Amino acid sequence: MYPSPTADLSGFLITLRHLIREPAVVGAEDSFFRVLRRELEELDISVERHSGILVARGNNPDGVILSAHIDRNGLVCTGPNEFQYAAFIAANRSELTGDSISEQMVATIADRFTGQRVQAHLPYTGTYIGQSVITSGYLCPKRLNLIFEVEGLDHLEPGTPISFLDRLKLTNTHISAQLDNVLSVALIIYLYRIGFQGTALFTAQEEAGRSWRYALEWLRRESITTHRLLVLDTSPYPTLEEAAAQDLVLRRKDATCTFDPKFTDEIAHRCDELGIKYSYKDEWIEERNQHKEKASSLGRTELGRLAYASDGEINGTTLQIPTTGYHTAEETASLSSVQAAIGLLCTFIR
Repeated sequence: MYPSPTADLSGFLITLRHLIREPAVVGAEDSFFRVLRRELEELDISVERHSGILVARGNNPDGVILSAHIDRNGLVCTGPNEFQYAAFIAANRSELTGDSISEQMVATIADRFTGQRVQAHLPYTGTYIGQSVITSGYLCPKRLNLIFEVEGLDHLEPGTPISFLDRLKLTNTHISAQLDNVLSVALIIYLYRIGFQGTALFTAQEEAGRSWRYALEWLRRESITTHRLLVLDTSPYPTLEEAAAQDLVLRRKDATCTFDPKFTDEIAHRCDELGIKYSYKDEWIEERNQHKEKASSLGRTELGRLAYASDGEINGTTLQIPTTGYHTAEETASLSSVQAAIGLLCTFIR
């Protein structure tokens, strides 16, 4: 049985709380990479930074490969007193084809950020250069992006990233913050601390559809082919009840391609052995589409893009924690799901 929801998670939560405070706006992840590197270099593993990716390798690097993107959503200054949603600025449009989950939801999240406190920082160092609050947000039909009104940051230069002022909130049963995807980063660090010796990839710009390129570049550089890539992430649900229907979320496929059936079944079998409840997100979406006038996309994931671009030489499956409040600073996950993820990932420690 995986660790119970009452087991001590204080060490993990300390790491998560620390990482959440560090800015990692998509496209401006350098300062977070340095924080992450310091965390990992305290452990007995090798750490290398390449363009768009940080790679950690233990004493058994050829086993399972874990992957998690480090970037989080935020704003970017694009002109005089003009602030856009960082993931969807013009510079990122070439990687976005309109059928990712984030793009399909963008029209519904514009008003979620009103009243949200934000902080501007220098792109490379992460040094804070101002705080403010979002007073309104709307979807611009011409630029196909969210435009925000922000008070008191008219001095910023174009290209300045602006992150959500974020802090971890903890109850007896749930955690809340902008969890996507710092939660997975903290899980991997925790796993290394308790003995994991495999390989982990930490990628940039997933929210802009680019992270798979950095992962593919490094894997090709190292002449690595694998069907045991396990991509960690969060998975959005509309309500707490729907999120609570499972501890963990698996996938057999996305809109790009089918994931490795053998590895997917292995993860499901490990869940069964541990008594972990799970569901398949692609099946959930397809079932809901039967009752909708306009079908939702299965989404294009980092793993799907990797598998497609490598002609199947690189594949694997996904492991996701169900959440609500997607792409906000109030994204919420249950502690029982976090415990389930830790319990499952512990089965890869040798």
